[in-house]
Amino acid sequence: MSVVNKEIIRDLEKKAKRFKSRIVLPEASEPRILKAASIANSESLAHIILLGKKEQINNKARELSLDIEGIEILDFENDDRLKAYIDGFYALRKHKGMTIEDAEKILKNPVYFAGMMVKLRHADGFVAGAGFTTRDVAKAAIQCIGVRRGLQTVSSAFIISLPLGGDSLRLFIFADCGIVPEPNARQLVDIAKSASELLVELFDITPKVAMLSYSTKGSGRGPSVDKVKEATDILKKEEPSLLVDGEIQADAAVHEGVCRIKSVDSPVGGDANVLIFPNLDSGNIAYKLIQRLAGANALGPFLMGLNFPASDLSRGCSVQDIVDIISITSLRCKCQRF
Repeated sequence: MSVVNKEIIRDLEKKAKRFKSRIVLPEASEPRILKAASIANSESLAHIILLGKKEQINNKARELSLDIEGIEILDFENDDRLKAYIDGFYALRKHKGMTIEDAEKILKNPVYFAGMMVKLRHADGFVAGAGFTTRDVAKAAIQCIGVRRGLQTVSSAFIISLPLGGDSLRLFIFADCGIVPEPNARQLVDIAKSASELLVELFDITPKVAMLSYSTKGSGRGPSVDKVKEATDILKKEEPSLLVDGEIQADAAVHEGVCRIKSVDSPVGGDANVLIFPNLDSGNIAYKLIQRLAGANALGPFLMGLNFPASDLSRGCSVQDIVDIISITSLRCKCQRF
């Protein structure tokens, strides 16, 4: 079983401090966001940009006894770049029947304004979702930032760190847990590629990918099993150097003893660190259960497959969760692929 030191998570903050990317937070009125912004700014994890009325944000910060000196505040509804953002968004969406009036109305939503800031490189990435739903955040990211060339799928992943006692933990990427309800085989391939890249980008760890199912090597039958088998075959063909096994049950994917029984010649050997779920139900349920019942830390969801970085937040996130996601998003801004 692969074990890493718990400092591997804190090391991400050290890396983020070196880059200090420009991260937009469009939910400045949310107390958790404002507290996290204050911490991230004081620890130099990113150059923070808050969207909203300066007077209202400053009043809220005083009410919460927060120091936000040095944080950039943009009154996005009256910003000089608003017209350019409206025109840019209209140009991106007019083939879908959008009018300039529609674009103007949509850009009054701060998440879309944040998305256009990233699209036009006035910011490096954005983080939202403490109040907005995943659907809101994902739509803004996809429509403004766009899907990365070479992929057909925008998906999401959680970084899962499971304490093992002392300074040790087990690290996983869970995907997709937030975006694609019923991925087809091609989408599962894209999700697996993106999740594997995320593990390498952030931790420089060799991915061991498990394409999860209720079946291991034909022990079960059904359309879902067939889909996972097909995705595994495509992935092995397109990424021959990637360590991947599928279709495989979760216990065989993560437990060496079970793997020796169920999948003797498995390339991941019961030590998978990238878990690809067959649908959104299973992925979302799994990350919430391991977080709430096993004491795992679940960071994310991080949106994958975009031209530039964006991160969603669980609406139940803590202030520290937001700080961590800001730092990881800041670090991802300096990576080649998102």
